[in-house]
Amino acid sequence: MIFQEAALGGVFEISLERKVDERGFFARSWCRQEFEQHGLNSNLAQCSVSFNSKKGTLRGMHYQLDGYAEAKLVRCTKGAIYDVAVDMRPGSTTFKQWTGTELTATNQRALYIPEGCAHGFLTLEDETEVFYQISEPYHPESARGVRWNDPAFGIVWPGPVAVISDRDLIYPDFGPT
Repeated sequence: MIFQEAALGGVFEISLERKVDERGFFARSWCRQEFEQHGLNSNLAQCSVSFNSKKGTLRGMHYQLDGYAEAKLVRCTKGAIYDVAVDMRPGSTTFKQWTGTELTATNQRALYIPEGCAHGFLTLEDETEVFYQISEPYHPESARGVRWNDPAFGIVWPGPVAVISDRDLIYPDFGPT
């Protein structure tokens, strides 16, 4: 795997290191030892899949409170997304900053999002599927979010939002911290 640190502290884009032959290629998409060598959380507690029927579907921006905070490894297995992480860690030098990258079934990259960051994505194609590896079991009582278009973060999305849940639509403005 090829690890490239993003501008946001602790966020990494991870590309496959392909071993190509006449059959196609083989590559590791996760390795506990390599994650630990890069200082990343290598705990794997659950995996989830998100299927999104329509281009322009926005999911996010979600995070979990301390004690249940999740590190996530996100990969698009069908279609394409613009994947975003927002630093919600008050002591961080990148607090309230964001980073985004395009993840597609074709480029096969993944985004590692550490604990304390909010996560969300916008689908760039119809029938898009996203696969998550998550470090902690989901704890509904600790689920939180920030609004996808909150001016406190200034996220620049690559297209219009056509589908969004009521919950994601009505998160309040992020207060001063």
